[in-house]
Amino acid sequence: MKLIIHDLDEEEFKNIFSEPDEDVVLIGNSGEILNCIGCFGCWIKTPGKCIIRDQYGDMGELLARCEEARIISRFCYGGYSPFVKNVLARSLPYRPPYFKIKNGEMHHKQRYDKILKLKVGFYGECISEDEKRTAEEL
Repeated sequence: MKLIIHDLDEEEFKNIFSEPDEDVVLIGNSGEILNCIGCFGCWIKTPGKCIIRDQYGDMGELLARCEEARIISRFCYGGYSPFVKNVLARSLPYRPPYFKIKNGEMHHKQRYDKILKLKVGFYGECISEDEKRTAEEL
């Protein structure tokens, strides 16, 4: 399965993509996402699941089932658009709260065995070279 998280409006999305396969899950900005409240309940109270039980409450599990995730985001204030950033925050359950040191850097341990392939594309007007470098680091 492939997951596409995007902030394009419906018309823009249709202009870029043909009808997606049945093996593609689309997450677009419907305006119905609740904000992550930073409670870490997805790590402590309900491991692997967000305590906010809306359509984004199982993002960690959805990511774990995917072979590939693609993010399409307007480059906004040096990073992802507010909608995409919120979806990513609600995906926090994908990783457990435990850390390990790898190559001198601290990383979360894996919750799931499968490694997710992630592709990110940013769009927008007047993106400077510095902003492009920032986007590449994200």
